[in-house]
Amino acid sequence: MSLNGKKVSEFQLQAYRQGKFVQVSDKDLLGKWSVLFFYPADFTFVCPTELEDLQNKYNEFMDIGCEIYSVSCDTHFVHKAWHESSERIGKVQYTMIGDPTGTLAKDLDVYIEGAGQAERGTFVINPKGEVVLYEVSAGNIGRNADELLRKVKAAQFVYEHGDQVCPAKWEPGNETLKPSFDLVGKL
Repeated sequence: MSLNGKKVSEFQLQAYRQGKFVQVSDKDLLGKWSVLFFYPADFTFVCPTELEDLQNKYNEFMDIGCEIYSVSCDTHFVHKAWHESSERIGKVQYTMIGDPTGTLAKDLDVYIEGAGQAERGTFVINPKGEVVLYEVSAGNIGRNADELLRKVKAAQFVYEHGDQVCPAKWEPGNETLKPSFDLVGKL
């Protein structure tokens, strides 16, 4: 069953952000674009490279009105310790959500029961709190923040221009398509 169109269920979780513990809820996702970026665990191998890559693009996400939330099934306390001990994670300015009971991971179907961890799942959430794009990668394959940024821009464009679609490798300013009977078999 597809999660596209699913509204994120109610949640309230503790997080670490820029030297403070904060509370994050489903209501924080409303009225803006958000990325929920699940990863298996703090103090691991692929995860810090992904979170650093996201941080390197964080200002560009903010420029398009999109907030980043990394999420693992570790606690907010572990996020703080990781932030203080890792050079890569020490750069992170976006919110790091702790989901120790798997509430959010289970809601978005990325919770690994036997491990108590989350899959490497990426969810783009529109201002209504609905999933509009998601992907789940194998635990040993890192993601690319450049491609995620491009996909968020495409999702925003389609959200604003419902009669148009974005072809492969679309970037803002590139030509879009208007689905119609006359296009069938012409591309």
